[in-house]
Amino acid sequence: GWQASMKSGSLSYILPCNRLPVQLMSQVRVYTSNGQKKDLGSEDTNRSTPEETLHKVGTGRQDTTNAGQKQSFLKEPIQVKVKAVLKKREYGPKYTQNNFITGVRAINEFCLKSSDLDQLRKIKRRSPHDDTETFTVYLRSDVEAKSLEVWGSPEALARERKRRKEAEIKYRENLFRNQRLLREYKEFFGNTKPRSSAAAMFFKGPGKVVMVAICINGLNFIFKLLAWVYTGSASMFSEAIHSLADTCNQALLALGISQSARTPDPSHPYGFTNMRYIASLISGVGIFMMGAGLSWYHGIIGLLHPHPIESLLWAYCILAGSLVSEGATLLVAINEIRRSARAKGLSFYQYVVQSRDPSTNVVLLEDAAAVLSVAVAATCMGLTSLTGNPYYDSVGSLGVGTLLGTVSAFLIYTNTEALLGRSIQPEQLQRLTELLESDPVVRAIHDVKATDMGMSKVRFKAEVDFDGRVVTRSYLEKQDIEQLLQEIQHVKTLEELEAFMLKHGENIIDTLGAEVDRLEKDLKQRNPDVRHVDLEIL
Repeated sequence: GWQASMKSGSLSYILPCNRLPVQLMSQVRVYTSNGQKKDLGSEDTNRSTPEETLHKVGTGRQDTTNAGQKQSFLKEPIQVKVKAVLKKREYGPKYTQNNFITGVRAINEFCLKSSDLDQLRKIKRRSPHDDTETFTVYLRSDVEAKSLEVWGSPEALARERKRRKEAEIKYRENLFRNQRLLREYKEFFGNTKPRSSAAAMFFKGPGKVVMVAICINGLNFIFKLLAWVYTGSASMFSEAIHSLADTCNQALLALGISQSARTPDPSHPYGFTNMRYIASLISGVGIFMMGAGLSWYHGIIGLLHPHPIESLLWAYCILAGSLVSEGATLLVAINEIRRSARAKGLSFYQYVVQSRDPSTNVVLLEDAAAVLSVAVAATCMGLTSLTGNPYYDSVGSLGVGTLLGTVSAFLIYTNTEALLGRSIQPEQLQRLTELLESDPVVRAIHDVKATDMGMSKVRFKAEVDFDGRVVTRSYLEKQDIEQLLQEIQHVKTLEELEAFMLKHGENIIDTLGAEVDRLEKDLKQRNPDVRHVDLEIL
């Protein structure tokens, strides 16, 4: 409330905030805090006189007897201090007058043409994208006014929006027909167009490993199947099923690699890199169902209903050839993983366990299991040949199934962990945290989260407590101080003060946004694995 103090000699009186005497003469005017004015004097005889009022609100001392002193006290000037308060502006639950929108939104949401936007005010703002520094936006109020000018009324604009929505739905219904036409055009121009990036992926890195494995395992399946038909060996049947499962799973991996190369779209803004993990997960389930399941089934049937086995000479020859081919594929996968692990600064074991490259991991584990299963099958078939007991062969089938089940369980676990969004290594997270905290504009960071999105792509999120003084100083260093002092000296009224603060306050907020962009850029440059950075202002 308001406070007014009156001094006379050594006496000091404090007037209450709900009644403020401004002039004490023959008639007293009292202003209340609600803005009402009341005249006190001869009109209200029931109320106290000004002298009695001062007596009641004083320090509680006895009435003075000297009327002359009382009259001189009443004629003392009263000092009134009024605190200036800026009127609060009510924006309501929805306020969009100062909002900016891009040209694409203006065309799509307000049914305008690009030529309509040429007549509107263009504002340059900081770009949210890394490839450009600034981009052009428009005031939403200007765009709304222009749309009403073009369409005449809100009802006409709503009808146009409805018409365009129906056209979009119709286009989506004909999407398959459009895709078929697009494929026909691609086939027609196929000889003149350069090789796509998706096809080039299968000639290097993990794609090359997967294609080599598909070719070798496909041939192994054919030869093992012929050997099983000739000998009837349960172990050879398990080997044939194992090669078939490997071929199908690696074909699925090739599909995952090609899908992961797709560019991000509005429905998948972070891309399709996780398709490799999804394909590897399905591959692990396929190994368990087709490889382990059928091997166990055939081994159990062999134990329950044993039958004599024909000559195993051809089976040994095919197993020897399979051992060589599977070993060659295994060496290709090992060399690829070593090269990738060396580039990431990890050991071979860490790279495999963390499932950094799921496609190569599947090939590595499948071929390792294939080499071991060939050894198990050959051993059990040899024991059957020496003893004439078919149970050894069935036990070999069970051993191959158990080996495949172990590999499938490892693949399911590692790929599930990757798809759940696990955190990055503590050492890498500590480096990112220290980089932020060492910047002078940052006072503290909280709630730090760094998620491995797969394929060496990290998403970093943190709430940052910025130092407002450093941000403001950074803004002032770019200003003309002399001109700024002149602007301050010209501030005389509340309106001028408000305009001054709004102008420079908005510029300081822009400076804070520029500091956030700088920190995000530094994080990405010093840590190439960091692809997405979300810094929230605390």
